[in-house]
Amino acid sequence: MKIRILGAAAGGGLPQWNCRCPNCVLARNGSADITPLTQSSVAVSSNDSDWFLLNVSPDVRQQIMDFPALTPPGDDPRATGIAGCVLTDAEIDHTSGLLFLREGTLFQMYSTPVVKRWLREKFPVEPMLSAFRPRPWIDLNFDEPTNLVDAEDKPSSLWVTTIDQPAYPPIYVGKWDEDAKGSVVAVLIEDRNTDGKFLYAPGVEKITPELDAAADEADIILFDGTFWTLTEMVDLGLSERNAMDMGHLPITGDHGTLDWFTSKSAKQKVFFHINNTNPMLNRTSPERKVLEEAGLSVGCDGDTFEI
Repeated sequence: MKIRILGAAAGGGLPQWNCRCPNCVLARNGSADITPLTQSSVAVSSNDSDWFLLNVSPDVRQQIMDFPALTPPGDDPRATGIAGCVLTDAEIDHTSGLLFLREGTLFQMYSTPVVKRWLREKFPVEPMLSAFRPRPWIDLNFDEPTNLVDAEDKPSSLWVTTIDQPAYPPIYVGKWDEDAKGSVVAVLIEDRNTDGKFLYAPGVEKITPELDAAADEADIILFDGTFWTLTEMVDLGLSERNAMDMGHLPITGDHGTLDWFTSKSAKQKVFFHINNTNPMLNRTSPERKVLEEAGLSVGCDGDTFEI
C-alpha cells in the first residue's frame, strides 16, 4: 500500500487568504523556515494505478498536477487515476473539491449515510455532481469493513474499517442532527495482500476505545494536528472558539494528544490537517523540536509512505 499526502493543511491552507498570523506572514514572504501547504487530502493505492482519495479539498486540481499518478493514464481522451473518493465528514474543505471533478469521468464515492444526506440536502454536492454524471455512492457502515472498488466495480485489496468520532455537524448544517452518528469518522485501511494497516484520522474530538485500538493496529498513522494548544485561535485574536469547540483535540495541554500519540508503536506517526496558526509548522520553532524529540513528524504536501 502506498500513501501520498496531497495536502497537509487544515481548511484555508497555508497561507490562508485572509490571515496575517506569524506563519502566514512567513509563508507569503517566502521564508525558508516554513513551507506553504494546500488543504487536507490523502491518496492511497495498493497497485500504483488505482488511487482512492481520502477527502477532496478545494485545492484538488493543483494536487493532481503535483502528483502525476492521478493524471489521465493511457491514450483515452478522458481518464483519471482516481478510482474513488472516501469522505470522512461533510466539511466544506473536505468535500468542495468534488465540484472540480464534475466533468463526467466516473469514480466511486464512499461516505456514511448522514454525510451523503447532508451533501444532498444542506450542501448539495451530490445532486450537482449527478447533473453532470451520476456517481455510485457506497455507504460506509460500522458493522463490517468496506471493500474499495474502482469505477467498474473491480475490487481492490483495500478494506476500510469505519470508526465513529463524537462531533458536531458542519456549521452549515445548523442545529444538532438527531441522526448524526457518522458525521465525522476515522478510517483504518487494510491492504489484505500485505496485511499493512493505515489509520487516517483528520478530525478527532475524543480518543475513543475504538480509535485507540485502531491506532494500536496501524503501521502508519496520519493524525489530527490542527492545533498546538486549546486556546491557540483565541490567543491570537482570531476566534472566540477553542480547539475542542471546533472538533479537534489540541496536541498539548490537559486534553493534548502528544503523550498518547508518542506511546503508539506505528512505524510512522505523522501529524497532518494542520491549521495555519500552529507554531509547529515553523521548522525552527521549539514546538517542532518537541515533536522531533518524541519521534513524531509534521506532514507536508508530497510526503509518501509505503507499507
